[in-house]
Amino acid sequence: MTVIVRDFRPADAEDWVRVRRAALPFMVTTPEAVVFGLATAHPDKRYRLLVAEEDGEIIGTAEAGLAHESPRPGQASCNPHVHPERTGRGAGSLLLRTAEEHLALAGATEIYSWVLDTPGDRAFAERRGYAPSRPAHFMHLDLAGGTLPPRQELPAGVELRTGSDFDDDPRPLFEADAETTADEPSDTPGGPSDYEKWLAETWRSPALDHHLTSVAVVDGEVAAFSAAECDGAGRYWSGMTGTRRAYRGRGLAKLAKNDSLHRARAAGYTDAYTGNDAENGPMLAINRWFGYEICATEVRHVRRIG
Repeated sequence: MTVIVRDFRPADAEDWVRVRRAALPFMVTTPEAVVFGLATAHPDKRYRLLVAEEDGEIIGTAEAGLAHESPRPGQASCNPHVHPERTGRGAGSLLLRTAEEHLALAGATEIYSWVLDTPGDRAFAERRGYAPSRPAHFMHLDLAGGTLPPRQELPAGVELRTGSDFDDDPRPLFEADAETTADEPSDTPGGPSDYEKWLAETWRSPALDHHLTSVAVVDGEVAAFSAAECDGAGRYWSGMTGTRRAYRGRGLAKLAKNDSLHRARAAGYTDAYTGNDAENGPMLAINRWFGYEICATEVRHVRRIG
């Protein structure tokens, strides 16, 4: 049986999600979101999706692109995944090699990749020249059977809104997203800096649920938010939770996230997932306060090329 690697086609979207959910069951994605992400990627990202196919069956996927918004040129990322029932066929190696060749031609000098913290996955990465960089956790919250913290009385001057309330003018949310993302721990720093690009790639993404996204507003100004991404099938992902610098230390991120989770449960979502940089202690404490538990760990790895 021969494994081949080729470029993703929109008709592959259902199989792409099937493989991704099998390899990373704690990630929330949809076929529509995969196609949208490829179609709206900035040209400077040189974004490419690959699939590994064996006898007509898609058994692996990979996404690769430049970190074009980072102040450090040459940074890139590549994340290959193989269906856990189809490993050992060379699909992962072929996906990674094809992606690396693409990134090298695009000018990459450092390639970052998230690797599950298991002996087999770490060994795969290290054999191919990748060195561990920083860990991050996947966390899970049982919305159906667990107990959320009760809703709290809002402080004076604070109100909770939804993302839908900003549909006519989402610029305040763009400004909050840009500021909070810039402060996140990352090997590839950067964040949204162009409003029109943010509208096209983030605000209009089919993954973002405007109704379940919660926004804390203080005296009329956006202070904190918790973005919700959903798959319409019971799974909820906290895309980003953050507080603007001037409003930190007041528990506003908790208020926003708690509001979003309560409304997600009321809408029928049963499982909430989030990602947490292992070095981001304040956000880790917030997630544990909600009842999230670590369900898996990934370690960012890096390989320098050229």
